[in-house]
Amino acid sequence: MRLKRNGSYTLIGKSKGKPNGKKPAPEEKKLYLEPEYTKSRITDFEFKELVMLPREIDLNEWLASNTTTFFHHINLQYSTISEFCTGESCQTMAVCNTQYYWYDERGKKIKCTAPQYVDFVMSSVQKLVTDEDVFPTKYGKEFPNSFESLVKKICKYLFHVLAHIYSSHFKETLALELHGHLNTLYTHFILFIREFNLVDLKETTIMDDLTEVLCSSSGSSSNGSGNGSSNSAGAQNHVKER
Repeated sequence: MRLKRNGSYTLIGKSKGKPNGKKPAPEEKKLYLEPEYTKSRITDFEFKELVMLPREIDLNEWLASNTTTFFHHINLQYSTISEFCTGESCQTMAVCNTQYYWYDERGKKIKCTAPQYVDFVMSSVQKLVTDEDVFPTKYGKEFPNSFESLVKKICKYLFHVLAHIYSSHFKETLALELHGHLNTLYTHFILFIREFNLVDLKETTIMDDLTEVLCSSSGSSSNGSGNGSSNSAGAQNHVKER
């Protein structure tokens, strides 16, 4: 069954996170962890059930449909605060005390501002999800052998964008009264990538405190959220290059 999706075969660039070399500043209180905000959702639906592969649906088709949908929703969520995410306000692509760098197709390391990084992510993913050779929409068209690895790479980058919104722009999101949408999107996305092991737990450890709060009631603990949370404090200051 071919699911309907919104939709140059090239590997998108790599990104690596590592300590920024500066002495860690005292950790600020994370506004997005306040109970009055974490309880805000736009639906109480059980996302754990929603992300499960339906019967008679091809796995790659399910991954393609959901990955494309998450790309559009995360892009839309970022657009709501993009005017506040500027080269001046976000001089690096930072999440807590971790700084991410972009690596182009030649492996050249690029230190960029957060809006530049997000633009690299969204432009690269857009090319992939609209490429018929990578995300086929026509009946009988086969997915490439590298499809799962591409989906994993896309999901890793989309996680970086979501994490940056929480880390650097939650106040703006709160002022726009869109924190319920953000929480719902984050919960759905995390449960999806964990259901299919699409992003290494070490990659998402930096947001384990939020994940534990938002996903604890959605059955995520069985997928390893507890294993990563014990290392979250150190990971926020030290993320090895990947």
